[in-house]
Amino acid sequence: MTPSQTARNVLAACAVLAGLYVLYVLREVLLLAALALFVAVALSAPVNWVQRHARLPRAAAIGVVYLALVGFVALLGFIVVPPLVEQVEALARQVPRYVRELNENGTFRRWDEEYHIFSELQAQAGKLPSILAAAAGELETVTIGAAERIAETIAILAIAFLLLLDAPNAMEWVYRRFDPDRRERVRRLAGQASSAIGGYCAGVFAIATLAGFVSFLAMEVLGIPFSVPLAVQMAFFALLPLVGSAIGALIIAAVAVFDGPATALAWLAFFIVYQQVETHVLSPFIYHRTVAMKPVFVIVSVLAGASLLGILGALLAIPAAATIQILVQEWWQARHPPEPAPG
Repeated sequence: MTPSQTARNVLAACAVLAGLYVLYVLREVLLLAALALFVAVALSAPVNWVQRHARLPRAAAIGVVYLALVGFVALLGFIVVPPLVEQVEALARQVPRYVRELNENGTFRRWDEEYHIFSELQAQAGKLPSILAAAAGELETVTIGAAERIAETIAILAIAFLLLLDAPNAMEWVYRRFDPDRRERVRRLAGQASSAIGGYCAGVFAIATLAGFVSFLAMEVLGIPFSVPLAVQMAFFALLPLVGSAIGALIIAAVAVFDGPATALAWLAFFIVYQQVETHVLSPFIYHRTVAMKPVFVIVSVLAGASLLGILGALLAIPAAATIQILVQEWWQARHPPEPAPG
């Protein structure tokens, strides 16, 4: 190897390392950009529908979709927040009764004699004023963190707005970079990926809303207290594919135990029935018809996304895996075309 080749290799390695370092430094910005791209792809279908049927300019159609989202969130808050606050306050008032019932429970009293649970709780309660004082000192940090999250949300929506506004022209520019033989294939792949992501997002939010609403009705029928906050947490956990509903149901069962084992068993029986409907009817409709993924790949992608980015990674894992699956299938079909039929 000549000295010039060695120098080029060293410079190339240094450039790669420098690029990786820049990507590491800008990882938060790149994550925001990825989230904005995901939001833009998810909203592209409703924006196109509004633009086509209302005959509005694209910017106006995006504004209509954004206003609809803001109105939905405001309506949800108007419906949920007042009873949520009321029932959370009621839950706080009921905590002493729950503690008293635990103290009167024979099994728990045996555990207390062995592990000294109540003495430990009383010791921690004595430290509560100092803990609250320290928590008050952290209020500024929490406020700053909340302000940062709001700023990030605004930035994501702004970037998504610009991406949606320029998407048709940008995609046409990308398509023209390919020769006519490949142009239609690229257009088709982009359409498949967009449909998979948009369909997945709509289906997941529909399932989460249905899980929260059905759980609220079941808790009202069974007489489980604090149905509104428990239904909200059920809808939140239902956003997580496959395992989220089970986590939310276990939390509700823990609350239902205080109304009696029969209530908790009735809730678990209801949830098992609902889980079967979700697993065999709703989830296949979403994962198979929108992203066409097998359950094992769904589980693996969710676990991988959760290990990388937590809850956010679990939410983005399936759309990302679906896009990769579409590209891999296209590459495989191009490398292994089907054999012509005999004759």
